[in-house]
Amino acid sequence: MIGLVVGVAVGWIRPEWGNNVYFLRDIFLNLIKSIIGPLVFSTLVVGIAGGGDLRKVGRMGVKALIYFEVVTTAALFIGLAVVNLTRPGARVPLVAGASETVQKIGETHPQTLIETLVHVFPSSVIDSLVRGDILQIVAFAVLFAMAVSAVGEKGKPLLRGMESLSQVMFKLTNYVMKFAPIGVGAAMAHTIGTQGPGVLVSLGNLIFSYYLGLIIFIVFVFGLILVVIQAPIRQFVSAIREPATIAFATTSSESAMPRAMEAMERLGVPKRIVGFVMPTGYSFNLDGSMIFLAVTSIFIVQAAGPSMGQHFGFAQQLSMMVAFMITSKGLAGVPRASILVLLATLTNLISAPVATAGVAIVLGVDAIMDMGRSCVNLIGNALATLVIARWEGEFDDNRARVFGTPAEAELDLRSGDVAFAEAAGEN
Repeated sequence: MIGLVVGVAVGWIRPEWGNNVYFLRDIFLNLIKSIIGPLVFSTLVVGIAGGGDLRKVGRMGVKALIYFEVVTTAALFIGLAVVNLTRPGARVPLVAGASETVQKIGETHPQTLIETLVHVFPSSVIDSLVRGDILQIVAFAVLFAMAVSAVGEKGKPLLRGMESLSQVMFKLTNYVMKFAPIGVGAAMAHTIGTQGPGVLVSLGNLIFSYYLGLIIFIVFVFGLILVVIQAPIRQFVSAIREPATIAFATTSSESAMPRAMEAMERLGVPKRIVGFVMPTGYSFNLDGSMIFLAVTSIFIVQAAGPSMGQHFGFAQQLSMMVAFMITSKGLAGVPRASILVLLATLTNLISAPVATAGVAIVLGVDAIMDMGRSCVNLIGNALATLVIARWEGEFDDNRARVFGTPAEAELDLRSGDVAFAEAAGEN
């Protein structure tokens, strides 16, 4: 938090410094990305192969997809309600034309259902690890864990090696996180230095509408879920506080994923559920992105209303939300996925020049909105692991009760989790 505040001050007072220190943010993100692949792979293999019952994997996957679909649908409709209430695009002039960035984004397209299914299964797991393609890593890890479990005793040495690797990666995560304040400060200095406070004024209503939607979603949807599953709310907030702050400042939910995975395991969610649900959620459970799509799409339609001479009624808006529910499932492995889905979907519903001009306006404040988008995506995926653990009847309430207390470190030492014990002691 100190790094975040200092970064804002530096970017505001000396904008040129924000550009000069931006490389520190890139170093931090690169270090985190180097951890994600080995951590997800080893954690998932240990969780599944060491769990014994392989039927649980399929059952857990079905439950996760059902939960993802329900929550992301709620996110879309909350965004739709907020943007129709605040009408941020009503007084924004829409000038036809396209920036070079929008034109480049438009050259690609969201993946179709068939393309997404093919994409899930890698032709080379080494290539998937190099590119950091989480969905492919998850798919291969599940199959690999099943094979390790099937060979019995012969697979035990490999399983022990994977367990050692996961512990080493969590320890490495602790080292990298010591650099987090510097990376966070550099990211905020660059954002404020390049965007400037003026952008908050010119499109302030759009930004306000979006963050209002996020707050309503967090309080009412996430809050209701926590109450329904009888989750330890105070401990959950404590566990997710640091990863959420990192995701917000760096505009990358993946940058906080290793720390969030560690926190949810410490909170009492089994390793196999954390290893499966959280990485999968990065393709299918993007709550912040869904609210972004709902708010920005209707914002563009409102701004384009005078030039198009037509009004988008509720039925047309509803059909747009259905389109987003379908096209958003092709986000895996696509850069600038939310902007891409927004552009592709609007191009099919309104004229291409108008859609491009609207997306160009949104791009001006996308960095500001991406902070909330990344933060809520991360919180949503962390909460999903807790929901599935409770649904499976495997959440450890005893561990949750001692989270963040000296008793947690003692419990980890007794169970042999030295890396977790050290993390608990630091916190």
